[in-house]
Amino acid sequence: MKEDEVKQKELFDRIGDLYHLHYGDKYSLFYRDHFIHRYMFRGLTLTGMKVLDAACGGGESTRYLVSRGAAVTGIDISENAILTFQKNFPQCKGIQGSVFDMPLPDSSFDCVSIFGGLHHMHPRVQDAVDEVFRVLRPGGYFCFFEPHAGSIPDLFRKLWYKVDNKYFERNEGSVDVTKLYQSNKSRFESCLTHYGGNIAFLLVYNSMIFRMPHFLKSVYSYPLMGAEWLTHPFENKYFSCFAACQWKKRI
Repeated sequence: MKEDEVKQKELFDRIGDLYHLHYGDKYSLFYRDHFIHRYMFRGLTLTGMKVLDAACGGGESTRYLVSRGAAVTGIDISENAILTFQKNFPQCKGIQGSVFDMPLPDSSFDCVSIFGGLHHMHPRVQDAVDEVFRVLRPGGYFCFFEPHAGSIPDLFRKLWYKVDNKYFERNEGSVDVTKLYQSNKSRFESCLTHYGGNIAFLLVYNSMIFRMPHFLKSVYSYPLMGAEWLTHPFENKYFSCFAACQWKKRI
């Protein structure tokens, strides 16, 4: 493993329990399902699909995929994450390993999902996409969600990444999904790009990052998600916090 990857592993081994507390509670999971998953996997019949949940964490996205009938394999570099993943989903195979060099056969999955993992992989995001391409079958889907570059919230995110050395490593940064697709359009077809995320994304989904006391989430989460639901039809790439994308591997 290269230095940046080692640091990411050490970070998530260190903060794993707190991460799972905040990102795995019912409020953050509700946000994932209604504001992100529904776009990432829109139009896909997941029942019977072989899905790789890459950078799987404790299985927060696996929960959604399994509930829709997918056969899921999870891979994550963090030992803490894989232990949590296997505890939560004993019926799924969990692999501790690098997304840059996955011990998996070529063309072995119908879908690969990466939920918020690519922005931890700079400067090797393209290497990760190359591995996704390798393990996807022709016609398979690459579904991912990331903080995206070029928005107004991204200006504040860049500053936050610089000053918060507790939850971020120096290699982290938003992902330019437009540029990434231009580099891969000969291999993938873009099926969907959805921009979203405002107040509830920040304080409900990312409650850990903003140091929100966990017990308060029961008070403010649903009102903030209601407010975001009312405003999200007006979001665009310049004012939103994230991009949810669905690509299809060309045959």
